[in-house]
Amino acid sequence: MAAVLDTVRAFFAPTTYTIDSETPADVVARENLLDRVMGPERRRKSSEKIRRGRLPAEGLALVARDEGGHVIGTVRLWNIEAGISQQGAPVEALLLGPLAVDCTQEGHGIGGALMRAAIAEADRRGHGAILLMGDAAYYERFGFSSQKTRHLVMPGPSDRDRFLALELKSGWLDGAAGMIVASGRKLAF
Repeated sequence: MAAVLDTVRAFFAPTTYTIDSETPADVVARENLLDRVMGPERRRKSSEKIRRGRLPAEGLALVARDEGGHVIGTVRLWNIEAGISQQGAPVEALLLGPLAVDCTQEGHGIGGALMRAAIAEADRRGHGAILLMGDAAYYERFGFSSQKTRHLVMPGPSDRDRFLALELKSGWLDGAAGMIVASGRKLAF
C-alpha cells in the first residue's frame, strides 16, 4: 500500500523542470537514466547500432533538468541517410532516440516537452525529416506516421508499425527508398 501511495503522491506532486542542451557533464547521469528506464537490452536495438560510434547531430542532444539541476529526461537526434532519392542521391535526415524520462517523473509532460523542443530545434537548424522506432500511439500526436517510411528499411529486425517519420519540410521523403545508414560526426577514439 505504501508503494501505491508513493506513486500517487509522485504523480500529483508539482514538477518544475527546464529543457537544456546536454553537456559533457551530463553523460554519466544520462547513461544511468537510460539504463534504469530501458534496461540493458537497449544496446541491442537496431537504432542503437546505427548510433554506435557517432556523435548526436549538432545541437540536438537535449536534457530535462529538475530544480536541483539533475537530469530527469533525455532525447537525442542523429544524422542518418534515409535511403536514396529517385535521382540516386542520399536523403539526409535525423534519427530520434532514445527518448527517456525518469520513472519517478512520468506523467508530468516531460517527454512531450523534450519531443517538442527537439522537433523545433531540428526545424530551426534546417533539417528535412526525423525518423524513429517507437510507439505509434505516442508519437502520432507530434505528427509522426508510418506513411513516409514504407519504402525505407531499418537494419536488423524491426517492427514496420513502429518505424515512423515526420517531415519538417513537406515532400522531403517523397520517393526515398532503401536502408537507413549512419552519417554525421564520428566519435574520436
